[in-house]
Amino acid sequence: MKKGKTIRLIRIMLLMGFLLPGLAFFEGGRAARAALPSAQALLQSGDACRKSLLQSPGKKKFRENWLGCIETYSRIYTLYPDKDESAWALYHAARLYRDMFEVSRLPSDIEEALKLFQRLLDQYPEHRLADDALFGMADIYENQRKDLTQAYLEYLKVTIRYPDGDMRPYASKRLDALSKAMSSAQESSATGGKQTAEDAAAEESPVRTGGGPDVKPARTPSGKARVTDIRHWSTPSYTRVVVDLSAPIKYQEHLLKADPDANKPRRFYIDLENAVVPAEINPLIPIKDDLLQKARAGQYDKDTVRVVLDMKKVGRYKVFHLYDPFRIVVDVQRLEEKEAVAAAPKTSAPAKQRAVQKGVRKAEKPGSDSVSLARQLGLGVNRIVIDPGHGGKDPGCIGHGSLREKDVTLSLAKVLAAEIKKELGCEVILTRTKDVYLPLERRTAIANMEKADLFISLHVNAHRDSRVHGLETYFLNMALDENAMMVAARENATSEKSISDLQNILNDLMMNTKINESSRLAYQVQGGMVQRLKRGYKEVRDLGVKQAPFYVLIGAQMPAILVEIGFITNGSERKRLPTTTYQNRVAQGISAGIKSYVQEMTAAYKGG
Repeated sequence: MKKGKTIRLIRIMLLMGFLLPGLAFFEGGRAARAALPSAQALLQSGDACRKSLLQSPGKKKFRENWLGCIETYSRIYTLYPDKDESAWALYHAARLYRDMFEVSRLPSDIEEALKLFQRLLDQYPEHRLADDALFGMADIYENQRKDLTQAYLEYLKVTIRYPDGDMRPYASKRLDALSKAMSSAQESSATGGKQTAEDAAAEESPVRTGGGPDVKPARTPSGKARVTDIRHWSTPSYTRVVVDLSAPIKYQEHLLKADPDANKPRRFYIDLENAVVPAEINPLIPIKDDLLQKARAGQYDKDTVRVVLDMKKVGRYKVFHLYDPFRIVVDVQRLEEKEAVAAAPKTSAPAKQRAVQKGVRKAEKPGSDSVSLARQLGLGVNRIVIDPGHGGKDPGCIGHGSLREKDVTLSLAKVLAAEIKKELGCEVILTRTKDVYLPLERRTAIANMEKADLFISLHVNAHRDSRVHGLETYFLNMALDENAMMVAARENATSEKSISDLQNILNDLMMNTKINESSRLAYQVQGGMVQRLKRGYKEVRDLGVKQAPFYVLIGAQMPAILVEIGFITNGSERKRLPTTTYQNRVAQGISAGIKSYVQEMTAAYKGG
């Protein structure tokens, strides 16, 4: 035999010597797996174990019996993660841990239940059991953890994520029940508090009839809600009326035509069910502008309060309600004939010639020779209202070292006003220029009364996890994820439970809201901020543009956004937020975003 062939033969023999044991091992492994029970068989075994356990009070006393059934289910989602049976195994194992907690009272059992429900959601988000798992988590938060706010949020996720799921009606019922429970808890714990003189002055409207803080119980002994105040802010083209109540109620709106023979103007009225008007409330509120003559409230019958608005030149109106405290908001606009002039570019009258709402100060106006970029482009974006979030008795988020959101937003608003004036030549109006409290509905009213072309509300974010950081910008719409819901709930000074209630009213409100323009403005401002901050800072995180139902944006008649400029709960961003350098860069970014928005809208307008 030739030497080359001999060498090749030796190599083949050596190779076979290595392969044969491996092949034998492989065959043995395959045989071992073939000997394993199928996923279906394991599921049947687990189900039999579970049913036997739950039907036997004696067996339920011993932990090993629970763990034995759980172990059977564990083998399924460990060995067969791609099988349908795995989702069922995760679901039943989670429920067993939850039920075992009722015997053991070990917090670790509840934690395991939540983990397994979450694992099912993560691995099988479209499975028929996904909504059951989410409902199971909500049930744990409600009944085992007694965390009603988190429970409400989880039930809300069921209705949003799985609107066609079989658990949606059950989740809706739990939402209604929790809403009542949480409202009752808030009412029973409600206490009055004294305002500072500065807060009271800032909160004062042209007509304020409530006579001070309501320290009475939320409802009368007969269960009726009290009308606690009627407020309004008004101009010749826009009026906002707010009816404050001590507790949530149902209401109906009606419109009556004018009756010249009886010398009665066109009237709009709201019937408040199960409500009363206390003696200290002034029943007659003179308004006397080109829209409304007066508003009056009276006890129509023993169970109904009727609030009537006598109208003059009213075109459109919107009615909606807000929570914590419950109040009904009526926005009234001038007749359509006025709108024919609105398309023409606006020119600002000298500041001294225009009445300025109390508590509102304009930034220094550009000189008569300056022409704004927006005006050059022909879009009429000449007046911008900047809203520093929170203020006065409402500090907003508070970080370590007593850093307060209300202080950061006010400082930034002043920097931003100067930046916009310098770069764009626009007039800027601040909703507040000092540390005073403003109701959210008044901030929007200011923007509408001043006929702003853009409205930007400034805020600082917070999160339970201190590692979370970044910037995000919002426009008005329903929240699409739980984080957005939580941010909106915090900025609305309300609980997550009230966010879902806005779904019903937002459908109507969106008809006249500039969603598309607000969305474009949000994207440009978000991009401008991130770009400018990345030039000077590391680890600048872009959290993107989101949508949520912020009270301060509801009813705005112009493109409106809410900007979260960082997290006060994150160590790095907390150090940056109060610094001049950081605020200057944020202001430059927002201003650049506004400029890009104007250019984009101009291009779209010319292209159209």
